[in-house]
Amino acid sequence: MIDEPATEESGVHDKPAVLFLCVHNAGRSQMAAGWLRHLAGDSVDVFSGGSDPGTRVNAVAVEAMKEVGIDISSEHPKPWTNEIASAADVIVTMGCGDACPIFAGQRYEEWDLTDPAGQPIGVVREVRDQIEQRVRGLMAGLDVPAVA
Repeated sequence: MIDEPATEESGVHDKPAVLFLCVHNAGRSQMAAGWLRHLAGDSVDVFSGGSDPGTRVNAVAVEAMKEVGIDISSEHPKPWTNEIASAADVIVTMGCGDACPIFAGQRYEEWDLTDPAGQPIGVVREVRDQIEQRVRGLMAGLDVPAVA
């Protein structure tokens, strides 16, 4: 079960919530969530999901992230939920097109990144590094300092 972020109604919304979405929640969105958790620590609620979740996280993505000291091997692809999407301060989509949710008043970013599915490790490393830079930019925009 995905942990639910605090909502405005609960009165406890002291940190930003970010939802990363892609089709299978097996590569790009998992790497982005891993980077944000690593760089921001507990200062951001981090979620990821897919419009058509796969059965496991891409093994090459896991390997590429492990090379930079981030372990996403225990993560599992999961669907996004309306509750999390509506509570997120930022929804970052990565190639899910019309299948990604649209909620009025939400901040959206579309990250045009190569899908790591079926790609060799060299390509996945490039995607990993692009994601790191975008996550750092997202953090700056949210005024969240890096802890790592």
